[in-house]
Amino acid sequence: MRGKCAPRKRRFEGGREFDACVKILRPIILADLMVRSDNRSASELRKIHLEPGVAPHAMGSVLISAGNTKVICAATVDENVPRWMREQNVTGGWITAEYSMLPYSTLTRKPRDISKGRLDGRSTEIQRLIGRSLRAVVDLEALGPRTLWVDCDVLQADGGTRTAAITGAAVAVVLACRELVAAEKIPALPIKQRVAAVSVGIVNGEVLLDLDYAEDRDASVDMNLVMTENLEFVELQGSGEEATFSPDQLSAMLELGRAGITQLLDIQAALLANTGSN
Repeated sequence: MRGKCAPRKRRFEGGREFDACVKILRPIILADLMVRSDNRSASELRKIHLEPGVAPHAMGSVLISAGNTKVICAATVDENVPRWMREQNVTGGWITAEYSMLPYSTLTRKPRDISKGRLDGRSTEIQRLIGRSLRAVVDLEALGPRTLWVDCDVLQADGGTRTAAITGAAVAVVLACRELVAAEKIPALPIKQRVAAVSVGIVNGEVLLDLDYAEDRDASVDMNLVMTENLEFVELQGSGEEATFSPDQLSAMLELGRAGITQLLDIQAALLANTGSN
């Protein structure tokens, strides 16, 4: 094997010279060998669980758990479209999302946005991201002249709440659209494909998949990936925190992210298969 390090034999003892060689030649190998505080390897998702039907008054709902992060995603239907669509004669329907962290979702109480009289900037950014992600994979024309509201409420936050919300919301939307088909309001599912999201980052120089709160806090680089079933990107959000990252590190993060999203899509598919047709 050739690269920046000479192809000579070394014992695997975690020495600096050996580690640098592995990072340059095979960045994912080192990630696979690293063990984290919850005993995951660096390329491993947290334990993911999807529980459907947690909000019986919603048309589609799911509780998604990603490790200690828990988010309820519920989809309801309003048989109207936003005023701007009517005024501009835009046909079809619309999907919009709302995101909030419940006061007890964090270690110290988080005041409700209503108590401040406005939605904070972070929540606004996240709910717009969720809405964009869902609209990218739903045929809005086939949805018909109605609005699908998707509410994502964080019950417990331990990092990755926005990515968990997107992954769970995608399932809630499918379940809600099935109800529309069953009620004969639309002839077929308007779902073009499913979507899922995951975080990746660089912590202590190593590329990690699905960061929890402590890892996200300590990350020098963090990134959120949103991808479809065809592994096409809907959105990438990445930045360094008083740090930079190389093209090789970016490639390693994208590779881990794609692998994680593939697993999340499989988990979604398994749940939907057990609750009816996709």
